[in-house]
Amino acid sequence: MSTSAGPRTSRWGWAALLYMLLALSCVACVRPSVGAEPEARDPSRVRIASFDFPESRVVAELYALALRDAGIPVEVLSGLGTREVVAPALEQGQVDVVVDYAGSLLDYLGGSAAETHGQPERVRAALLARLAGHGLTALAPAPAEDVNAFAVRADFARQRQLTRLSDLRALAGRLTFGGPPECPTRRYCLQGLEQTYGLRFAEFRPQPSRGATATALESGEIDVGLLETTSGQLGDGRLTLLIDDRNLQPRENLVPVVRKEIVDRYGHRLTAPLDAVSAVLTTADLVRLNHIAAVNPVEPAEAVAAYLRITRR
Repeated sequence: MSTSAGPRTSRWGWAALLYMLLALSCVACVRPSVGAEPEARDPSRVRIASFDFPESRVVAELYALALRDAGIPVEVLSGLGTREVVAPALEQGQVDVVVDYAGSLLDYLGGSAAETHGQPERVRAALLARLAGHGLTALAPAPAEDVNAFAVRADFARQRQLTRLSDLRALAGRLTFGGPPECPTRRYCLQGLEQTYGLRFAEFRPQPSRGATATALESGEIDVGLLETTSGQLGDGRLTLLIDDRNLQPRENLVPVVRKEIVDRYGHRLTAPLDAVSAVLTTADLVRLNHIAAVNPVEPAEAVAAYLRITRR
């Protein structure tokens, strides 16, 4: 869960919320292209891409809505792929904006552990330095933070007195781990669990989504699974997150990453709405958005509309 400060109340922050509320009537009309490949771009549109998991898709729609209300034509490429797909597409100009996770992106770009684990503004400063040579920039980070976390069944945790990741060391060799297919090669997934905690699981079973991971945990198909601190599947108490007691995970504040060419073209007209959304977006907002998407699966734009209707009351 995020340890960053609460949302910064500002003229632009409240304006962003107003923009989104006024635009509710047209949100559900926007249909994202799931798993789309970048096509020949329309230079009149700002293209926002999301990663291939629900939270990223919903967040992309949230930021896209603010740009549309500012009069900027937007196209959302929803569920484009993993960072290995999305980051090159951004650098090559096939997409213009990606709302990324600061620590993981910095790690992807070669940042050190000291850089990825600092305070949000220090992480952003290191990120700016790494992005400069790629024709990209990072805007202000949001207080909202979504950190990788490892879950077990709540009854299993009680039986084995598990509260921390370190508690798994004596058991890991008999347990099955589940997570995304790229998990074995990621520093903050299986690689990190082995290097930082000495955890070597008996078996790895790739999962197609966080929802599938939660279902596999609940059914007993896997014993330990990668979720996030903001996962909508955590609300019913059947799963519990183990404490990252050796500080494996980096800071993961949401941060819009934008091509400099687009910033130069639109200037404050583009950066102000994006910064405004970031200023008021909290970890609690991510939990609510994910819960809406998990309990009653809908299109990402419709999940945003439902969330904004609730917050308006």
